[in-house]
Amino acid sequence: MMAELQQTPTSLCCCRKPLPASGGRCGGDSGRPSAGPGAPRCPLVDVASASNFRCFQLRHLHLDLRLNFAVKEMSGWLVLDLVPVQPGVQTLVLDSHPSLLIHSIDCKGPGAPQDEPLSLTYRVDPFTDYGSSLNISLPTTLKTGRLVHITVRYTTTDGPAIWWLDSELTCGQSRPLVFTQGHSVCNRSFFPCFDTPAIKSTYTATVRVPEGVTVLMSASRSSYSKQDRVFQFSMEFPVPSYLVALVAGELQHVDVGPRSRVWAEPCLLACAVKKLGGSVERWLAVAEQLFGAYLWGRCDIVFLPPSFPIVAMENPCLTFIIASILESSEFLLIDVIHEIAHGWFGNAVTNATWEEMWLSEGLATYAQRRITTEAYGEAFTCLETVVRLDALHRQLRLLGDNNPVSKLQVKFEPGVNPSTLMNLFTYEKGFCFVSYLSELCGDVRRFDCFLRDYISEFKFQSVVAQDLIDYFLNYFPELKDAAVATREGLEFDRWLSGCGPPLYEPDMSAGGALTRPVQDLCDVWRGSDPPDLQLLSTYQLTEWSTFQIVLFLDRMLDRSPLPHEVMVSLSSSYSSLFDSLNAEVQIRWLQLVVRNNFYPDLPRVRAFLHKHTSRMYTVPLYEDLVAGVMKCVALEIFYQTQRRLHPNLRRTLHQILFQTAAAPTNQNSPVLPLIPPSPSPSLSPSPAPTATASSTANAAAAATGTTNGIALRDVNVSA
Repeated sequence: MMAELQQTPTSLCCCRKPLPASGGRCGGDSGRPSAGPGAPRCPLVDVASASNFRCFQLRHLHLDLRLNFAVKEMSGWLVLDLVPVQPGVQTLVLDSHPSLLIHSIDCKGPGAPQDEPLSLTYRVDPFTDYGSSLNISLPTTLKTGRLVHITVRYTTTDGPAIWWLDSELTCGQSRPLVFTQGHSVCNRSFFPCFDTPAIKSTYTATVRVPEGVTVLMSASRSSYSKQDRVFQFSMEFPVPSYLVALVAGELQHVDVGPRSRVWAEPCLLACAVKKLGGSVERWLAVAEQLFGAYLWGRCDIVFLPPSFPIVAMENPCLTFIIASILESSEFLLIDVIHEIAHGWFGNAVTNATWEEMWLSEGLATYAQRRITTEAYGEAFTCLETVVRLDALHRQLRLLGDNNPVSKLQVKFEPGVNPSTLMNLFTYEKGFCFVSYLSELCGDVRRFDCFLRDYISEFKFQSVVAQDLIDYFLNYFPELKDAAVATREGLEFDRWLSGCGPPLYEPDMSAGGALTRPVQDLCDVWRGSDPPDLQLLSTYQLTEWSTFQIVLFLDRMLDRSPLPHEVMVSLSSSYSSLFDSLNAEVQIRWLQLVVRNNFYPDLPRVRAFLHKHTSRMYTVPLYEDLVAGVMKCVALEIFYQTQRRLHPNLRRTLHQILFQTAAAPTNQNSPVLPLIPPSPSPSLSPSPAPTATASSTANAAAAATGTTNGIALRDVNVSA
């Protein structure tokens, strides 16, 4: 389908009526401003971390691990190179998890014998339901500013970061596979760490595996000793803990560019290479023209089985992406470009606290759309943006304009899992704010220059929103003099801390040639009677792009319930076409079928859920089935397919079906009994009106996942 995309003049679809022009600098100007003296680089508090990371400088970390697929276990040790930066520190506190079994801890450094490490005492304390704190007593001889090496020997059992797949859950179904997923606070179950985005370090790793297993990590360099079956990795650029990632299994690769290769199981590799071709290097080149040199060296992509809990993850040097997305070329394009954009926004410059995730996702979404505008034209970018903004407003209707989860700066109390606060506002409201900053500049190219210099100024650092705003206002002093930050109704503080919809949305009229036919067709189906067949024949959906069909189905979902006669006509007109299209289209049509109780197409729902075992496609349909009168159908399908579902997804669907509390988190637990428990009374949680930590988390939980099938592209889904 991408072959049908037409090149158009390069301009961004973010230009409502132009604001007054300003005369900021561009890359290369010797007078580039800094963020200002004393500007904060990390927050004083990260309530999602139990660690005392502010007391130390983390120079480097090293992992030495052995993978045991038979018992689904990683064992080995972690070495932290630390420099105390505050006097009198007697304790090192690391983020950990009950799934980590600590064997011993020792240190080498000042006060320790040259050849004999000093054994340290420690204790593990509860912290939250997503982690614990590892408190390590340090030697009394420890001195400020002197390097110390802390070694923690441990075994992982079954934590939320580590996903073991039996062979039948992989695509090839021949060998088991394991991968890690650290975003946002899961990697504390992979290794003890300062699990906060405020802290970055380089890392190395040694991984020992059985014969026939290939290991990949988010590292810039790697090597392999076949004789010893040992993989060595080195990440030479500082990264936060959540971006340390590993995958191991039967993986092969094909180079698709001078600095990019595609990895996948053998049965997937040819398809993945065909879908991407030489596009990765093309997208990288466009991104470099816009935002400066790609900093990470490698830009490899590994396709993971449908059990991968999210769509994609921007692990540096090695993007993880779900194989299910290969069915849709346009969604694949968007997802890969979004992860490439994270190479600058999120990975190079990182939000210092999870309360400001928009600094990663909003900027990456803006950068993604700059890249697609340059590569595929303004109309395509506008169409994709309209689909997403529609979904944003759909969530607003669900949650209400005053819900605290719609803030860009979502404040949460200790104990609230940051993963529950990921939603479309992080992406799309953040995108709208960045688009507004671009509009203030009066010229998108000048804003490109600003972003390029922003990356240069803050690369490999973690920032807060005020860093970005201060740098922006200093970069464009005429905007600062014009007090744009306090314009009535568009105040920057209101953007960040206000609830509700974006205060500004970019003009999407450049996509009108693609979006108008969609809305016209929706209007044709507006009445209570089916439309005239001759009128329908003027709309050739076979010539539409995936995003056009998705937009049509999303808007028809918004109008549900539909009259039975209309559903009959919709099915006779389109269902056979939708059967031949990708899963992104099919799931929306099937949601229409379920929400309208259209039993004639129920076999299509069954077939879809028997085929697809990905969280992104199963959860929305099960939620719709349970919410209506088809719960018995959902139960039947679940018990027929549960053996092919990852245990984490199995537990999620069990909760949906029976409205139960979370099941035990042992991934190795047996398949659920074939006789279901008695279902609890139906629960209908409604968003709470106040901005307490628990209410914010509950509202966010209601908003995560999908909205009419719109999957969040980078959202971690807890077990």
